[in-house]
Amino acid sequence: MSSRIDGEALLGKLGDRFSGLRGRLTPNMGMEKVTWFRAGGPAEVMFQPADEEDLAAFLQAVPEEYPILVVGIGSNLLVRDGGVPGFVVRLSAKGFGEVERVGDTQLRAGAATPDKRLAATALEAKIAGFHFYHGIPGGLGGALRMNAGANGVETRERVVEVRALDRKGNVHILSNADMGYAYRHSGAAKDLIFTSALLEGTPGETYEIQAAMNAVQQHRETVQPIREKTGGSTFKNPEGTSAWKEIDAAGGRGLMIGGAQMSPMHCNFMINTGTATGHDLETLGETIRSRVLQNSGIHLHWEIKRLGLFRPGQEVQEYLGQLL
Repeated sequence: MSSRIDGEALLGKLGDRFSGLRGRLTPNMGMEKVTWFRAGGPAEVMFQPADEEDLAAFLQAVPEEYPILVVGIGSNLLVRDGGVPGFVVRLSAKGFGEVERVGDTQLRAGAATPDKRLAATALEAKIAGFHFYHGIPGGLGGALRMNAGANGVETRERVVEVRALDRKGNVHILSNADMGYAYRHSGAAKDLIFTSALLEGTPGETYEIQAAMNAVQQHRETVQPIREKTGGSTFKNPEGTSAWKEIDAAGGRGLMIGGAQMSPMHCNFMINTGTATGHDLETLGETIRSRVLQNSGIHLHWEIKRLGLFRPGQEVQEYLGQLL
């Protein structure tokens, strides 16, 4: 298939395959509308399925040679300016955002459930152990894929099982062990699209859970640029240290390239000050990685997920090796 983004042509070629779908297909969908960075090129075709059955039908209809990527709330995505070829699946809250109590200490939630809503539902059900989600700006699908965590708790501590669809639309039920969790990582097959999960906490009292959630919120407001256009933590914490400490020591706090800046408040947060392109953001990130490598010998690894194609002549190489 061509590397040029042309959603109208793609739908014109494959449109008959999608005649029975109930979800929405949108050609050349601007990803700046759905990512928290508010930057980047278009998705060649975006599909928002009505529900899991509709998603399965879509997956069965797309020929194997066309790539399919799934996104959620878009809080930790950096989309390159050349756009995302093939199909981007975006799970909506309407079809995948339900969360319900299914036992004394268990919740079943759709992959598009906002993390904050998960925490609020657990509070209402008096289930402890979900307070950390109150401080994670994302959705459950991303949390499952990246083993999202905060305040000393990780997603893997809550997962009982995960429901997913493979590239052919087949249903899979994955146990906690099947997910292959590590720090900010899941070993589950990359082509699996998570649709829901069964999660478990512990019995708790409302006042204790609320106090824990309040502490999470106070911490975020004090040290994180939560009102900026940001993707959350940019880099994973290296073993034995914190990414922000290494960035700070390398002179990265407040560093700007184009409209992209490492936050002066929390220098492991990259922000779009208003005019940043995907190229600005990724160039800044790789410049920071280069500075830290030169300063301390530490290799920072991206926590933000980067998608799509570079514009011709605007490729960004890993570890730029230059101090800007």
